[in-house]
Amino acid sequence: MIPFAWNIVLATVWVVLTANLTLLNALFGFLLGYAALALVQSQLPGLHGYAQRVPRFIGFVLFYIWEMAKANARIAYDVVTPRCDIHPGVVGVPLEACSDGEITVLANLISLTPGTLSLDVSSDRRVLYIHAMYIEDEAAFHEEIKELERRVLKVMRP
Repeated sequence: MIPFAWNIVLATVWVVLTANLTLLNALFGFLLGYAALALVQSQLPGLHGYAQRVPRFIGFVLFYIWEMAKANARIAYDVVTPRCDIHPGVVGVPLEACSDGEITVLANLISLTPGTLSLDVSSDRRVLYIHAMYIEDEAAFHEEIKELERRVLKVMRP
């Protein structure tokens, strides 16, 4: 069973044992289960790295929310101002992600961000082609995508 599922099971057991079905109690049970799994992760196969991945995931979610807010603000500004400041283009970004899951998650997160769209992956799965509305500096755009990729890989890899 995957570690997150174990954490949910432990939180559910906590809620049942305390007979208190509230969001706060369930959250406390989840945190208690997380602490228990962090303590025994070295003894049980399949739990390796779970305690380190959860804080990385939380950090990634906060990072992505910030990136989404910036992208939405830029699109909104462009909509309400009379001048058009769009510099569209298609850029090929070399990938460090190698598995289908990593590439899929990265491509979907890019497509969810306003102003960008993942178009295709090269046949050798080494380059992701992205259409973006705002490419003033291609090197800076590459760096933004590489930062997103680094954070995705930090969460997905042990």
